[in-house]
Amino acid sequence: MVTGFRLNFSPLKEPLGFVKLVEWLTAIFAFGCCGGFAGRNIISVFCGDGRNETLNANFHYPFRLSKFPLIDGNTTLCNHSVSTTHMVGDMASSAEFFVGVGTICFLYSMGALLVYLGYMHVYKNSDFGPIFDFVITAILAFLWLVCSSAWAKGLQNVKDATDTEGISGTLAICKASNITCAVTEFANMRTLNISVVFGFLNMFVWAGNAWFVYKETRWHSQKFSSQPGPGRQQVPAPI
Repeated sequence: MVTGFRLNFSPLKEPLGFVKLVEWLTAIFAFGCCGGFAGRNIISVFCGDGRNETLNANFHYPFRLSKFPLIDGNTTLCNHSVSTTHMVGDMASSAEFFVGVGTICFLYSMGALLVYLGYMHVYKNSDFGPIFDFVITAILAFLWLVCSSAWAKGLQNVKDATDTEGISGTLAICKASNITCAVTEFANMRTLNISVVFGFLNMFVWAGNAWFVYKETRWHSQKFSSQPGPGRQQVPAPI
């Protein structure tokens, strides 16, 4: 059996190769929209005497909010002394898990495409290649479900910690009488919402692709080869 590299783009015209290309693209959108995020909320502190103070809440991936200060250093707001105060929350585990799964899927899809386009003759003539591909594809589909669910919950926690209620609960000065705090300008989290959508989309794409990969395995071929064809009668064994 010849095992040399043979460049052939015809697998991209078949579901096996085309869906793998889609997986590669959707993985880029998923981890790119999450891992590249940086945002800022503007908080207005309304003092009882009619004056207003402004604070900036900057945060970015991986969303360890407890490391981002709302007030850096001792200062005075609305005639009240305020010490250093950080935001509350740490959603790094779910965000990094999501980006990690996306990166792994991006790399695996790229490697699988290389095999499909250059070594399909080896892939189809071996048992190990299709079975390995099927097992990894099924595992990654499950991981997309887990990490997307975790990141969806983590994203909601980020929104809760950076909205008016979350900020007001973090800043002690907001609990003083005649002082009101409100987030007057929110960071655009559209890309984070898109990352969650692409996460669940990846789950469906990878789960669907598992079927096409399964059809390349000997398990599928043995299942159909063992079934009698139409009009074929089984001959009883001689006694």
